Amino acid sequence: MILAITASISLAIWCYLAIGRGGFWRLTERDDSHPPAPEVWPRVAIVVPARDEAEVIAKCLGSLLRQDYPGPCSVVLVDDNSTDGTADIARRVAAECDPDNRLRIVTGRALPTGWTGKLWAVSQGMAAARSAGAVDYFLLSDADIVYAPEMLRWLVAHTLARQALLTSFMVKLRCDSGAERFLVPAFVFFFQMLYPFSWVNRRTSAVAAAAGGCVLVHAATLQEIGGIETIRDALIDDCALAGKVKARGPIWLGLTDRVTSIRSYPNWSDVAQMVSRSAYAQLGYSPLRLTGAVAAMTLTFVVPPLAALAGSPWASFAGLTAWAIMALLFVPMLRMYGIPRWRAVALPAIACSYLMFTLNSAWQSIRGKGGFWKGRFQAARKR
Repeated sequence: MILAITASISLAIWCYLAIGRGGFWRLTERDDSHPPAPEVWPRVAIVVPARDEAEVIAKCLGSLLRQDYPGPCSVVLVDDNSTDGTADIARRVAAECDPDNRLRIVTGRALPTGWTGKLWAVSQGMAAARSAGAVDYFLLSDADIVYAPEMLRWLVAHTLARQALLTSFMVKLRCDSGAERFLVPAFVFFFQMLYPFSWVNRRTSAVAAAAGGCVLVHAATLQEIGGIETIRDALIDDCALAGKVKARGPIWLGLTDRVTSIRSYPNWSDVAQMVSRSAYAQLGYSPLRLTGAVAAMTLTFVVPPLAALAGSPWASFAGLTAWAIMALLFVPMLRMYGIPRWRAVALPAIACSYLMFTLNSAWQSIRGKGGFWKGRFQAARKR
């Protein structure tokens, strides 16, 4: 009886997700438009925080310095106390493809209390860019992101055409290793489920989100909200920034194949660490919210296959139907990442993995080791 009831609830949840959650699974918010070129191209400063990024920084900077952007553009790399020669590689890239001396390398200062490492580096990069001249827009880019040559031009033109104050891409993540192919498409799927992009892009919706690897933000609006320091302790800095900016005006978030992450997650533990770094922060470090999240994920993803395989006739029908809807909604994401469609039936197992990552995130935070990234424990629990 209990399994039949929970299976019915699961089926109702998946019916809602299919028809009432902004069509998140359809992947319609993309970079396939052709925005008109503005009469005057604004001044853009690209800020790249980098801490021990020797493996990826050359490709990132090379792609940024080769942008065909028609307006004034500069690049600031903030070397956040790297020990692997990140800055030396950046200088070599500049010597090879920066004849106009657009790249400036800033040595990061010691991390002050109350800041995450990334945001402190971003703050220093913005200050350096402003000291060199006026800035209309900042492009905030992670050090592992590679851009097609036309993408800065597209981002700026699209932002101006939509009169958006912030534009962001959920970049195409690397999906080569076994762990990546099993876990990465679901990461994007779950993100879109939490923050339907069509709702993010609707001015009247309260839903706000961004993807921190690639964010173009209006410089004057950033100053109006108090600067990057207003979110200085945020582990999920992209969504925190999006929320503050959307309170001022429209934002836009979409998918692309032309901006990619080359950061490798070869093993299961690498993906687990990436997710665990911020999962408990997403829940506000709240045990009550954690309990609710565990219950919701169990009801949504675990109950359907259990009911399908071990329930009464009605429980089996409801569970199997919910499982089928779940798999069908996941197929477009698998197709985007070149994963066989039949793997969609494994989404309950993938969700269980993310549930374990979330519980581990809470455990690490309780131990005072939350938010671990690049040798730092950065999770600051709210009191």
